[in-house]
Amino acid sequence: MKSLALGLVAAMAAAGMACAQTDDPTGPQPKLPTETLTIAADNGKSYVFTVETALTTQQQDTGLMFRTSVPADTGMLFPWPQPQVSDMWMKNTIVPLDMVFIGPDHKIKAIANDTVPYSLRPISSGVPVIATLELQGGITAAEDINVGDLVTAKQLGGS
Repeated sequence: MKSLALGLVAAMAAAGMACAQTDDPTGPQPKLPTETLTIAADNGKSYVFTVETALTTQQQDTGLMFRTSVPADTGMLFPWPQPQVSDMWMKNTIVPLDMVFIGPDHKIKAIANDTVPYSLRPISSGVPVIATLELQGGITAAEDINVGDLVTAKQLGGS
């Protein structure tokens, strides 16, 4: 009987773990802590954004899902613990985004412009990066933000 009870407890624990791992968010996450991020463009202009920082796995998994808008001067920063190829998607993301991939030298390595809402297609940095920045769709083209521009933010080790 004792082994049956232990087996039942183990099965219930495993089922609970499985549920926790497969739960999808059903709405936007609360606003995350923010910081200032600056992009210094090659054209001499600087662009300042107030970005939410997605630090935990859960925050990163949810990202900007279900948000109905992303104002032009805001975004979300996904800092990675070490340089990695960043693969993102647009699952449950209602609005188009620009995804900016930031290299270890704090320079933009790649930009995915106007990503497709709800798409499950992987959007990859193609090279190891230290962070991914999500901005309003179309903003990088409108503001002439390009590969090679320099990004500074506290989470990236800058001011």
